[in-house]
Amino acid sequence: MRIADHVSWERDVPVRYLLVQEDEDGVERFWGRCAGVEGLFVDPVPLPREVLTLRGCSPDGPLHDVLSTPGLSSRSLGDVLVEVRDGEQPVQWWTLVDAVVVTHRPHPADPARYDIVLGAGVRHEESFFELPARPDFELLAGTTAATESAGRCSAVEGLFRPRAAPAPVPMELIGCEPTEPLLAKLRRPQRRKGDWAHLLMLDRHGAVMASQTVGLAIAGARPSVLGGALVDVTLADGGDGRPSTVARPIWEQRYAGPPTEPNLWASYDSAGRVEWLHLALRGRREPASSPDRSGGERHLDGRFVTDVPGLHCAIAEALLGPGQYFGHGWDAFADCLCGGSGVVPPFTLVWHDSDVARRALAEVVDTASRLSYFEEIVQFLEQSGVTVVLR
Repeated sequence: MRIADHVSWERDVPVRYLLVQEDEDGVERFWGRCAGVEGLFVDPVPLPREVLTLRGCSPDGPLHDVLSTPGLSSRSLGDVLVEVRDGEQPVQWWTLVDAVVVTHRPHPADPARYDIVLGAGVRHEESFFELPARPDFELLAGTTAATESAGRCSAVEGLFRPRAAPAPVPMELIGCEPTEPLLAKLRRPQRRKGDWAHLLMLDRHGAVMASQTVGLAIAGARPSVLGGALVDVTLADGGDGRPSTVARPIWEQRYAGPPTEPNLWASYDSAGRVEWLHLALRGRREPASSPDRSGGERHLDGRFVTDVPGLHCAIAEALLGPGQYFGHGWDAFADCLCGGSGVVPPFTLVWHDSDVARRALAEVVDTASRLSYFEEIVQFLEQSGVTVVLR
């Protein structure tokens, strides 16, 4: 499907969105175009709070600090990752969101260990789970940039139980001009889950700036508020992973076209910089058609690298140019550096004002290596064949 064939129509409002679906062979079929969308930006619904008990726990790191310091029992541990291990092999991962120690007491069978009652939201990426015959539980706390051990325990009561999936959040396509596949669904609307499609967001030049997966279960349709032969279509499920309301001004800025100036991300706070990175990722619909480049000298403007997302914004800009994507965190950055993202080592990276990042990320420390996030990035670049010049 050629995007350029569908980005304009004879109306006084621009085409902002295209609805396309891939067939079994990966070929995109055009389902319709529309002028607007209501429900694109959605803040995540907080997880319901639950009470869990860590049995026979040997606390470490931040969990040990809370238990050993009077008056800290109600302090949040942040998100705690629970690795369920079968021996030494991790087999499941759960996240206790905003975990808070409610109370604790010595474990009956071993006074050197504890039973710890936590309040938290519980998130599990898989819809099924099977408990190993003799499970062990590893606890990790902190941010994704600097996770540290929080201890181990023999059981987590309250973890393995059914949880209702969150209700889908609808999305309304405003001023939609449907093609025959979508018209067929409109003739027989149904709310049950079924097919999925890609909603492509266009900038003012008609280029795709982002993509969102949406459900094609139709909750309703009506003549459009924009008049003419257009319709407004309500999708029962607008899909997961929609941008938050924090992202709205970033998307509005990107609607004018791809960034041509450096450091446009720098004025945003950490949450905004994260959304900047996510929008850059959403815009990558196809693998790079040209081979990766290597060699030469690239310059990183470090004046605004005051947090982890800012570091990744600056690296992507140094390697590929304004508004480009080269990882939004450690693992994604490592994957990009391995190839397929436009640039591969060897090359020289001249990092100007590197002391800004060195100071800002000094406390974002990996407990295993004892290196800061800044030091680990530099070390990884050098080990990957990049010559790093710090200025």
